[in-house]
Amino acid sequence: MILALALAAFSLVQAARVLLSLYALSLGAQPFTVGLLGAMLYVVPLLLVWGIGVMFDRIGGRWLLLFGSVSGLIGMLLPFFWQTLPALFGAAALCGVSLAFSNVILQSLIGTLSAPAERTRNISNFSLIAASGNFLGPLVVGFSIDHLGHAAACLVLAMSPLAGVALLTLRGNMLPRAQNAQPHPVNPFETLAQPGIRRMLALSSLMQFGIDLFLFYLPIYGHSIGLSASTIGVVMSSYAVAAFAARIVMPALIERMGEEALLSATFFFGAGFFLLVPMSHSGLALATVSFLFGICVGCGGPLTLMLMFKHSSGRPGEALGLRLTVNYLTRMAGPTLCGLVAAALGLLPVFILNAAMMVVGGVIGRPQRGTQRQH
Repeated sequence: MILALALAAFSLVQAARVLLSLYALSLGAQPFTVGLLGAMLYVVPLLLVWGIGVMFDRIGGRWLLLFGSVSGLIGMLLPFFWQTLPALFGAAALCGVSLAFSNVILQSLIGTLSAPAERTRNISNFSLIAASGNFLGPLVVGFSIDHLGHAAACLVLAMSPLAGVALLTLRGNMLPRAQNAQPHPVNPFETLAQPGIRRMLALSSLMQFGIDLFLFYLPIYGHSIGLSASTIGVVMSSYAVAAFAARIVMPALIERMGEEALLSATFFFGAGFFLLVPMSHSGLALATVSFLFGICVGCGGPLTLMLMFKHSSGRPGEALGLRLTVNYLTRMAGPTLCGLVAAALGLLPVFILNAAMMVVGGVIGRPQRGTQRQH
């Protein structure tokens, strides 16, 4: 049930990013306006995810997930009935609400429902479903726009959160109740005081920073060396395929190396492939580097999720909410910081800077003395 809800939720968010941007352009919006529209999908979750995690620990996940699904449904219906830019901004905000609730609650549930021996496999399956939603959503909405138009595509996309509403209404009683029903003082600084939590937050943000900046600057670099749009698309797709493949073999790698050793290795190898990007001068070379980078860091997100859950001390929602808050801040600040570096010094220092930060992540992520591998 969790995997079905995840497929519906992540398909909605990725498709909405494409649909709302193209819809706004069709209404005559300027690129700056489209950028603000896209930012709404991350600004709203940034403000909500920690509080949602606290609520999950207190009341469980069913009604929170239902609220998120209903928000996504209303969000997709707004621009179907009102074909205006304000309606699109309302849709983006409501889809951001849906993303916030789905991300925190589903990640918390997949960890809560998993026995220690099954957690690696279940989180790996969850990450594969999320990747499938990231692929299917834009694909479906693209064909819907071409054949039905932007407004009708919103109605098609509304079927995704509607499926979540139906599943939660009919079978939501399958979900567990809150594990920590007794109220506890809500203080994020108390959670941050735990060294294990701080370490995992640092690793999660560094991994998110590296992946986002790689995917953000790869097309820019490809354009700078004269690659066509279709070639750049193939280069980007090679990363997605590799990341999906990495998550399939991730349980076996964890069995052999342990979570922390594998995470540290992904940072170090990822740093090396960052440095290879400015040395690649053809589409084939860049696609190869992109594929190898995807193989290395494809398990980075699931690994930080597993380790954060292990350090959550009975408050998985609160800990995972903090993780997502830091990740969203990173996704907003990273491109701005590196954009300033690129404007002042060019693209090469951006790749060197990111490689250095990946090395820092590898050092921080090295297994600590006494860490036990999970089998």
